[in-house]
Amino acid sequence: MRDVDDYLAEIARRCAGSLGPDLVGVYAGGSLALDGYRAGRSDIDVAVVTGSAVPEETKAMTIGRLRHESLPCPARGLELVVYRAEVAAAGDAEPGFEFELNTGEGMAFRETLAPNRRPPEDGSFWYAIDRSILSEHGWTIVGPPAEKLFRSPPEPLLAELVVQSQRWHLASSMAATDDAVLNACRAWHRAVTGHWLAKAAAGRAVRIDPGPLDPTVIDEALRARDGGRPPDPVRVRRFQQEVLNLLER
Repeated sequence: MRDVDDYLAEIARRCAGSLGPDLVGVYAGGSLALDGYRAGRSDIDVAVVTGSAVPEETKAMTIGRLRHESLPCPARGLELVVYRAEVAAAGDAEPGFEFELNTGEGMAFRETLAPNRRPPEDGSFWYAIDRSILSEHGWTIVGPPAEKLFRSPPEPLLAELVVQSQRWHLASSMAATDDAVLNACRAWHRAVTGHWLAKAAAGRAVRIDPGPLDPTVIDEALRARDGGRPPDPVRVRRFQQEVLNLLER
């Protein structure tokens, strides 16, 4: 993990160089924050918080300094989102970002300079869910503790966002995978317990008490994550639909 730690520190240094005194903090989320990071498979998720809106030229400068060609990502890719502090603390469902960057050897490059420039079919629920995870587990690279800046949406609103995410995943071409099963487990575990876990940890937790869910699909997904055969696609989609039905109720 030394390469990841060094990479995060360099991201913070370059953000400070681009954003100057307007930089409030830099935070790791996703699998890193949830202690589920796996070298060669996981992405690196980073949230940057600023004190005010970021000018267009500063967005371009920061993206140029952070993209893989300028700063090689040691993971599959970097998913970086920049928020104003007031957005991070709002606890609402709006994407609200200043800009986002996807870059890495195993990831298609994307720069989105405003929420209204993001394709609607890609979903807008990700951001509030990510901020919820950051509010509970975010790693502070520089700046105040993550829980001081990020606020999770109220539970009824967060529940609806989780439902939206499951509908999106079920409709996705990547739905019938081990990752889809474990993502569904994480959504269901969050709904039941009120706490976020990494996908694999959520799969193991749900496996202990699966209720009406098929535990063998969870077992197959966990084995696939460790290099085993992928789970049966038909059973995966049935599992996802069962989780979605539970969440909707």
